[in-house]
Amino acid sequence: MKRPLQSLWRTSVLLWLGLLIAHCGADVLTEVQSGPLYRVVDYPLSISCNVSGFINANTTKDFQFLIHKSESPSFPNGINIISTNDPSFGYAIYRRRVMNKEITLENVLANSVLFQIKHLKKDDEGEYECVVLNPEAGYRGTCSAKTTVKVIGNSLIISSPDSASLSRKEGDTLSLTCQVSSNTVQHTHLSVTWYLHRDGEDLAHPIISLDRDLTLSPGQGFEKRYQAGLIGLDKVGEATYRLKMAQLELSDQGRIYCQAREWIQDPDRSWYCITQKDAEAVTLNVEAREVVPDKGSLVVKISAQQATLQEGQALSLSCSVATQDLAGQFFSIAWLRDSVELARIGPTGVLSVGPEYSGRESEGELRATRTGDRDHRLVLRPVRTQDQGEYVCRAWPQDRGTDGTFTQGAPQDSSSQTVTISATESGLSVEMLKKDVSVNEGDRLQLTCKVRGVNGQLSVTWHHKPTSSSMDFFNDVISLNQEGVMELREKFGQRNITTMRPAADTFTLELNEVTPSDSGVYQCTVSEWTGKDRKTHSQSQAGTVSVTLVESFLKLDLKSRNNVVTVGEKVELVCRLRGPRLPMTVTWSLQRENASSPDTILTLVHGGGISWWGDQRRYQVKTESHQNDVYQTLLIIAASKREAGRYQCEVSVLLEKRHKKLPSNLLAVMVKDPVSKLSLVSSPPVRRNINTDIEMKCSVENPTSVASHFDVTWLVQRQTENKTILRSDRDAVVTFGPQVESSHGQRISMQRSKGPSFELTIRQARIRDSGLYLCEVVEWLQDPRGEWYKLSPVYTTTELQLIEPASDLHFDKTEQQVMTREGEEVELLCNLISGASNPSFLYTLTWFYTGPDPPVMKVPLVELDHSGLLRYPENQGLRGLQGRLRLSRPTHSSFHLGVQRAREGDGGTYQCQVEQYELDHQGSWQQRASDESGPITLSVKTTERNFSIVKEDVMLNVTGIREFTIPCNIAAQSSPSSEFQVTWFWQKETGIERHPIFTAFRNSTLQDRSGKGERLRFDHPVPNCFNLTVFKPSPEDSGLYFCEVEEWLPSLSQGWRKMAVEKSGDLTVTVYLEGVMICLLAVILLLVWKRCRGKGSGAKKTVDSLWTEECPMKPKPSSED
Repeated sequence: MKRPLQSLWRTSVLLWLGLLIAHCGADVLTEVQSGPLYRVVDYPLSISCNVSGFINANTTKDFQFLIHKSESPSFPNGINIISTNDPSFGYAIYRRRVMNKEITLENVLANSVLFQIKHLKKDDEGEYECVVLNPEAGYRGTCSAKTTVKVIGNSLIISSPDSASLSRKEGDTLSLTCQVSSNTVQHTHLSVTWYLHRDGEDLAHPIISLDRDLTLSPGQGFEKRYQAGLIGLDKVGEATYRLKMAQLELSDQGRIYCQAREWIQDPDRSWYCITQKDAEAVTLNVEAREVVPDKGSLVVKISAQQATLQEGQALSLSCSVATQDLAGQFFSIAWLRDSVELARIGPTGVLSVGPEYSGRESEGELRATRTGDRDHRLVLRPVRTQDQGEYVCRAWPQDRGTDGTFTQGAPQDSSSQTVTISATESGLSVEMLKKDVSVNEGDRLQLTCKVRGVNGQLSVTWHHKPTSSSMDFFNDVISLNQEGVMELREKFGQRNITTMRPAADTFTLELNEVTPSDSGVYQCTVSEWTGKDRKTHSQSQAGTVSVTLVESFLKLDLKSRNNVVTVGEKVELVCRLRGPRLPMTVTWSLQRENASSPDTILTLVHGGGISWWGDQRRYQVKTESHQNDVYQTLLIIAASKREAGRYQCEVSVLLEKRHKKLPSNLLAVMVKDPVSKLSLVSSPPVRRNINTDIEMKCSVENPTSVASHFDVTWLVQRQTENKTILRSDRDAVVTFGPQVESSHGQRISMQRSKGPSFELTIRQARIRDSGLYLCEVVEWLQDPRGEWYKLSPVYTTTELQLIEPASDLHFDKTEQQVMTREGEEVELLCNLISGASNPSFLYTLTWFYTGPDPPVMKVPLVELDHSGLLRYPENQGLRGLQGRLRLSRPTHSSFHLGVQRAREGDGGTYQCQVEQYELDHQGSWQQRASDESGPITLSVKTTERNFSIVKEDVMLNVTGIREFTIPCNIAAQSSPSSEFQVTWFWQKETGIERHPIFTAFRNSTLQDRSGKGERLRFDHPVPNCFNLTVFKPSPEDSGLYFCEVEEWLPSLSQGWRKMAVEKSGDLTVTVYLEGVMICLLAVILLLVWKRCRGKGSGAKKTVDSLWTEECPMKPKPSSED
């Protein structure tokens, strides 16, 4: 029965909506705010909806609001929320919130409403639709409008590290800070305002604010003090905002706090405050200024925070000084107990401690500081019974001279302050339950202390000594006093840390999101109290905490089954994350080849939000969770060359309000070109007469794609060198090759026809046009991005052979050998032996050059055509030679080429070619015949090598007080114009790397290359002698020394040419200390003398001694012995 009723209800709703739409008025336009609208959980949402175009514009219209959710496909027409005319319009999931006025819809004007949700929930995210109910007949226009709402988390953090209560004197300076940060993924701005809430007033007054555009503005009543520079707000670092108030007034007393707001810009360009938070307030007490009788008088006051103490408690004594015109004056302040000085703060703020308390100051038990312009404080902790007595504060005025020295004035004492300290006894004992604790980075640390023998109230203080610290003392972390008030120390002010007392004998410390710096020793100090402020006894117990780094238990692994693909294929990259579940952000990046830094593709934040940086159309991302693993998959939909590179996924874990990044391995993705299917068909070999038109065709068959474009180049191959003639790019733009002359370009053309086919035409072909013609076709395809890329070129060839008619034009084919010296002028001869008798013939002469090295092939050097035009073909390598050429024709049959100032590089093979022209019956010059001469080999001689240096091996023993010289003598040189570069080297022993010591360059520049220049001296006494002297040698200077000489000669072609390199003999140097040398010689002589005495007349035959002729040494036994 339920299902028929539901179907009937759904049919009724659809019929009602159809009637509603059918009755929309003419030209109706419904509008809402443009989306998406980003709003924060637990904060309000408001959407305005306006309608226009009704005939009765002043009639109040009825509206409805619905929501469409992608995860609710069973409600294709949306989920009803609220209506202005039907209280039962909303579905059950929204009805209670509508009844509680949490969701409202109110008519602002006759044609507009305001939809509001007071406290957003994450489930409120979706697409909202505003529908206006049509009270008129007819239909034209739109009766509904939609906008998208995104509900995000609240990441605004604000805190204040200052004390909860402060006291200042009238005229003092106050400085307060608060820290504000946000981790919102969307682009937002922050504004910060400091407020003063005076006692007895209902509203707080803004002191100064820094708005979202970083503009400062003072609050009402604080304008004059801001303009005078007495009030300011500074941003220090990334997240700290500091309030400064100089010359405090009595009206500044009250609760001061910092308020932060986070703003986002909606699509309509308006700014909206999505969240705000207040920091804990600081209670400021401003005391009235002391009235001083005259300018030279001082009023000194002393006060104790607590005058009756128990042993182990802290004594705090404050000293204040009042005088007229306090600014710019200097004072010295001292504290005395029973007329004995404890500590003194000088005029420049330097602390000095009396001898009785110097030890306690070094142990941190005594501290004295300046707390304000007129206030100073002395703290003793813990106090002892001998610290009780009468305390006095003494002040001296100090006058500062022009030289910076101070002159002390008359002292002024305060009244005395009596301090009483009593001793206590207790059976208190403390035990830490776990003394060795291991915790993962980011987890929660919990420590527990048990107490026994309790007689009074208890307080606990937790201390920490980091593992990485070299200090022996502990830092206070957090405390819980005997009244249950928790106090967090400044160093841990931003941490999520608490201390609790779950049972009468138990204290716990809990620290969330531990970091590596939290490792170390933790100490629990429990103090026993009688009364409110009387500490009787304290006991401590310590334990060790080690923090395991997140890298040790959180692992990333990036893999793919198909990282080598063809253009257009898809690629799937899987980033596997193993470890505990932590709030994290995943970033995918791509490092392309030759890019200086990786490009971010997308960022997936904790909670599911995605920020795209790359082309969203090219990628898809998905997340899968398993038992202990999370798989992040990046899918490249259709790969192109731009998707090639090294991919990486990076996890950013939020630990203690900062992000810790863990990168995966790099995974290379290679995108290959598809295999080309292209094939070509060319014309058969062509054999024609000169002066005829030639046509050669190159046709494409089997293209890789029907959408392929083609880049076609025609080349001609002559003597293994390819010369580009014409090129038609993929857009059919035709260009000539760089070596084609402009005059020849009029004879050559290329035509593209269906197929496609590419036809090369050469008009009035000449004999030099003969050769092997190559058709090079490059196929171009478009990748998924629409960018063009090319495949490997495909070639086909056609041979062209041109025939000349019979002619008697003949050159002398004799091979010539011509030799000359560098710098001289040489003339090369080319002679016709027949065919030059008719004076009506004209000739085109071309000289060719073939270099001695394989890279320089036969290339045209100079050309004189039949019209008398002289041309030098463009060739960068031959430009120097072409500038020194001279053409001449002394007779009809002789053609000469002169080379001026011949250089070594001019050597090679020269050959001339002549084309004979005659006038035809139409008056045009036609080529009749051509011929070329035999090769002419030119050799340019240079200076021959004749260089050597003295190569003599010498051994030398020296002491540290003697210098030694390393000679380098040249025995022979190739030319009187030779110049030399000499480098001395040192080796510890043969076979070990040699080290340069000193170089004398051929331009007389000297270079010390050992860093011992102060002990080296270079000498060049005669042209062929170079010496290097080493002064004050040490045993470390022992080893092999030698020199290396380079011979250089001037050259026309090369400037300077290195002729030869020679190495000298080795100078083996042993350096002894002077005393060691004498002892060594004495020992050797003594051993030799004893050996000689022990020899008999029947000893074996000996060789010559190295030391004395009278005492021969025993030779080394041979293998025959």
